Amino acid sequence: MKAMLMTEIGPVDTLQLRDVPEPLITESTQIKVRLRAAGVNPIDTKIRRNGLLGPGALPAILGCDGAGEVIEVGTAVDRFQVGDRVWFCHGGLGGDPGNYAEFTVLDQRWVAPMPRTLDFVEAAAGPLVLITAWGMLYDRGRLQTGQTVLIHAGAGGVGHVALQLAKLRGARVLTTVGSTENARLARGWGADEVINHREQDFVAEVNRLTDGQGADLVAEMVGPEVFARSIGCTAHFGDLVTLLDPGPIPLAEARLRNLRIGFELMLTPQLRGLAAARTHQVDILRQCGELIDSGQLSLHVSRIFPLEQAAEAHRQLEAGHTVGKCALSID
Repeated sequence: MKAMLMTEIGPVDTLQLRDVPEPLITESTQIKVRLRAAGVNPIDTKIRRNGLLGPGALPAILGCDGAGEVIEVGTAVDRFQVGDRVWFCHGGLGGDPGNYAEFTVLDQRWVAPMPRTLDFVEAAAGPLVLITAWGMLYDRGRLQTGQTVLIHAGAGGVGHVALQLAKLRGARVLTTVGSTENARLARGWGADEVINHREQDFVAEVNRLTDGQGADLVAEMVGPEVFARSIGCTAHFGDLVTLLDPGPIPLAEARLRNLRIGFELMLTPQLRGLAAARTHQVDILRQCGELIDSGQLSLHVSRIFPLEQAAEAHRQLEAGHTVGKCALSID
């Protein structure tokens, strides 16, 4: 089969299209999927630059997100049958192969039925960001109806679905963006107030919009500087949740405010073999699929590349040229 391989650690040209053996079902609960699309996420580019997160050796197939059709099932599979359309977040970290390929094999436990209203590219763009946003807001952040949430980078992959999930929970939604066009998009995804961080001090603006109280929950996914500054606009006894390692920063003000600081890394269950947590993530995908099919949640795919142009997809993502998500179409 054709697969885009990470041949070594380094720049985008280390991604090479090669012929590799087609994967085979080796356990009774596995399914084989003909991949039709794969999501491209920042974690893919970080692994390419820095190395695999799990066991395994190069060359390796990247790509955590996938969508496709079931073409074969193991003897004990009872959740899927040949012809089912599925989506999932599995592999691509080291160990189990990822989804920049024509086929994959994985356990049925880690797969959810694909939303009926999505095409394969849209579906492949969704799992990692949906699970991440859900975890940040609902699981780590404990977001409640009537609270105010600040979501940084509201036009990004995680941000654009986080805006929608926050609005569905009945929150007042504030967000930061970097352009007028992204502000327009963010409002369409549910933001009540949009702050252009290139023109405004987001800390001062959030405090102004909340009468000096700050946001009950801040979802941060930009970097240490934004995390540190966000302390100053998080409400007393509020939650500040980040996707990143904020590094050594002063926490005196966070302590004085009695903040709960949380971390969301949706890859942990796969990296640590936490079966119950992975089952919860598959349930999140099922619930998000229902919201998508009912028209309450959408995925924005701004760039689509063929499999053989995965290096260009990485290049665009690293350059910050992506609004929402980008994905690979696999024919």
